[in-house]
Amino acid sequence: MAPPPGPYSGVSQLALVARASAFAVGLVYGSMKLKYLKMKAKSHKKAEAKDHHQ
Repeated sequence: MAPPPGPYSGVSQLALVARASAFAVGLVYGSMKLKYLKMKAKSHKKAEAKDHHQ
């Protein structure tokens, strides 16, 4: 009889949950970072346009 899978074998429930949550955290972080960078670029363009008009 084979021993039960360990937590780092990649097939245990814990490993699957850990992988899924890491993926979800990565998605959330990535989308937040993208939003932040877009806002930063937008405000930078606004500031540039403002400076250009003066």
